[in-house]
Amino acid sequence: MIEAFQHINKAFESKVRLGIMAVLMVNEELDFNALKELLSLTDGNLASHTRALEELSYITCNKSFIGRKPRTTFQATKEGRKAFQAHIEALEKFLKSN
Repeated sequence: MIEAFQHINKAFESKVRLGIMAVLMVNEELDFNALKELLSLTDGNLASHTRALEELSYITCNKSFIGRKPRTTFQATKEGRKAFQAHIEALEKFLKSN
């Protein structure tokens, strides 16, 4: 049973970070507002959790302008996809061990 916890990734213990990664796993790219609405988050909450995932190199943040309006988009990185998949597999393994 303890072995099943070895591959649980602490970065995904937060339901917000888990949600961000889950959404980015099925979407190539998503902008800040769409992600905020999908997960029912405040601007500050989303910003702090995306920053944490970005610091781990699990997601990338791209800032651009459409006319004069700023646009921030997020994508899961290859490393982030791999880490998230390993986390999900570890959870499945743990659930099957009980």
